[in-house]
Amino acid sequence: MTTTQARPGTIGGPEQVLTDDEITRFVREQLDARDLDGRSVLLLIPDGTRSCPLPLLLSAVHRALAGRATRLTALVALGTHAPMSEAHLATMLGYPEGRIQDQYPGMTVLNHEWWDPDTFVSLGTIPSSRIAELSEGRLDTGVDVRLNRAVVEHDVAIVVGPVFPHEVVGFSGGNKYFFPGVAGPAIIDLSHWLGALITSSEIIGTRGITPVRALINEAAAMIPSQKLALCVVAQSGTGALHAASFGDTESAWGAAADIAAQTHVKYLDTPVTRVLSIIPEKYEDIWTGAKGFYKLEPVVADGGEVILYAPHITTISEMHPEIYEIGYHCRDYFVKQWDTFKDVHWGVLAHSTHLRGAGTWDAEHGEHDRVRVTLATGIPEHVVVKANLGYRDPASIDVAAFEADGETFVVPNAGEVLYRLR
Repeated sequence: MTTTQARPGTIGGPEQVLTDDEITRFVREQLDARDLDGRSVLLLIPDGTRSCPLPLLLSAVHRALAGRATRLTALVALGTHAPMSEAHLATMLGYPEGRIQDQYPGMTVLNHEWWDPDTFVSLGTIPSSRIAELSEGRLDTGVDVRLNRAVVEHDVAIVVGPVFPHEVVGFSGGNKYFFPGVAGPAIIDLSHWLGALITSSEIIGTRGITPVRALINEAAAMIPSQKLALCVVAQSGTGALHAASFGDTESAWGAAADIAAQTHVKYLDTPVTRVLSIIPEKYEDIWTGAKGFYKLEPVVADGGEVILYAPHITTISEMHPEIYEIGYHCRDYFVKQWDTFKDVHWGVLAHSTHLRGAGTWDAEHGEHDRVRVTLATGIPEHVVVKANLGYRDPASIDVAAFEADGETFVVPNAGEVLYRLR
């Protein structure tokens, strides 16, 4: 079922912080106005790497749909992140461990089991000619659009989650919860590699319909279920909300992204030579903690350094072991040696380029990266060096000394706010 786009309902703004009552009332009003009686509803929700008051939002949605929806399911849009344990789900969603029915009676919560081929159903294909058009000539391969079958097995799919600047698509949220959130590997690889070809520093924080967003929207248009979204703009570091928008997945996302562009992008007047990016514990590996680099790369001077400080992180990625084999390299390292790397998952290649940042490679001179990336984590030095990154003992990091040295830009709670030069 498709719907005609209309102006989304929006509450709040960049200078506001909403109260719980305002949010709950807004959710109730928006859902009361929708024809959801007697229909099955799937809620697509973020995993623990995204900040937002999810217990408040999910409780408000649950109360508004209780007695109306014939079936209510929440699906964690993992993309290719690690699955969430029951303990993590209980903490994230605000219910006693093992007792979800106490907080959300009648609702089922599922991880997106992206590692299991039986998870998916095919919606059809996007032909190579259309991919070439959407990618502005960067790619010309067709793709099988596979999606978690739970989406098509419900009448209505409602995205519930935050919008942030994003290294692949420009701004996260909206239809991104379907692709790559609960999508099959082929379109995940394609969308991420398209973003990598554009480069993270170029696309991150770009408003409007980027080529990757256009691809995502094209795939989402193939979904037979009705698609709605509750897109929110979180106050970074607190979990409170600046704003919320409800409507179809494109217009609600657009309204929230316009606000996030004002709250989650900060500007510096001059480049910095060194950044100490302090990675919060919600990022449990470098695969997710790398956001502390993506959001800072644009303000680092040529030859500068970003130190990712995360003593709690002890692994690069358990879910993507290929990254240990290829290491971290700039885009051109892969593009100009494509025959060597074309069979590696393109999403892994994309992640590699995103963390290594801008650079060049040619057969004569090798690789030259614009900035240095140093890990001060619990990952052993030999693993870090093999991955083509710099190593620093996390015990040697004195945050107060860095703050006082006059040369280091120290960023606490890194990973959500994007920094750019004016």
